[in-house]
Amino acid sequence: MSSQKLEAAVREIAQEMKAREDRGEVARYIPELARADPNAFGIAVIDADGAVYLGGDAEAQFSIQSVSKVFTLTLALGKVGDRLWRRVGKEPSGTAFNSIVQLERENGIPRNPFINAGAIAVTDVILSGHQPREALGEILRFMQFLADDLTIAMDEGVAGSEQRTGFRNAALANYMRSFGNLENPVEYTLGVYFHHCAIAMSCRQLAMAARFLAHGGKNPSTGLNVVTAERARRINALMLTCGHYDGSGEFAYRVGLPGKSGVGGGILAVAPGKASIAVWSPGLDASGNSHLGRIALEALTKRMGWSIFGA
Repeated sequence: MSSQKLEAAVREIAQEMKAREDRGEVARYIPELARADPNAFGIAVIDADGAVYLGGDAEAQFSIQSVSKVFTLTLALGKVGDRLWRRVGKEPSGTAFNSIVQLERENGIPRNPFINAGAIAVTDVILSGHQPREALGEILRFMQFLADDLTIAMDEGVAGSEQRTGFRNAALANYMRSFGNLENPVEYTLGVYFHHCAIAMSCRQLAMAARFLAHGGKNPSTGLNVVTAERARRINALMLTCGHYDGSGEFAYRVGLPGKSGVGGGILAVAPGKASIAVWSPGLDASGNSHLGRIALEALTKRMGWSIFGA
């Protein structure tokens, strides 16, 4: 892979995204997120050799929101393995990320670990046997370890904002508890959930944290396994099919990489064997995914030939 080609692609895409006028709509239902600058755009790409390519606001911190669900899923699988799939499914939902409709039909088992209900169930697995503060510490230390950056922290302002307004998530959690699919007190599980969604990171930090998913479960800097190659493949498969809520098919069609979005405007993407990628632009499309982020990733995969669906 030509480093000059990748460097030029990242630089040009950052310039193109800065110039675009169609920027989507910033999330308004979490008051702290409504204050995000819609003109911001960042991109970071880290290749197999560890070379880092940055464009735009790649060092600016933002609330990773649902991108954190990739890492909580990884932790929960490490704790209970495939027993996790008794409590959460592996199928795309086809409904909004905070929908309660399927939970009723499917006896409190969420469709996948990336919709809100599924991520709350995953959080409950991590919490079991711990105090909330211990579970949060474990999640944060895991993120710091993966990114090799002890400065990564939770944004208490965003977490508080979510707790004050998270009535829909409270409904989802209580509903799952009524079916016996939450083991811990609802307020504890939700507290941990809101806080891990409020972790603040930059594109560079996020791309660093995801390197193990691009390289068969290994951290290529240390050569040490974070997860097995099989588990990395399976996490990537779930990101591809479920990572963008009911926009997952569109993302797979246009970008062709496993990815996970968050309503803070971040998207994490993985080009297996080649690179880990993070983009950020706070304006969202109708499905709650970063509008410019998806366009930028589509441009990058076209220029670099990185779609998993073609040679």
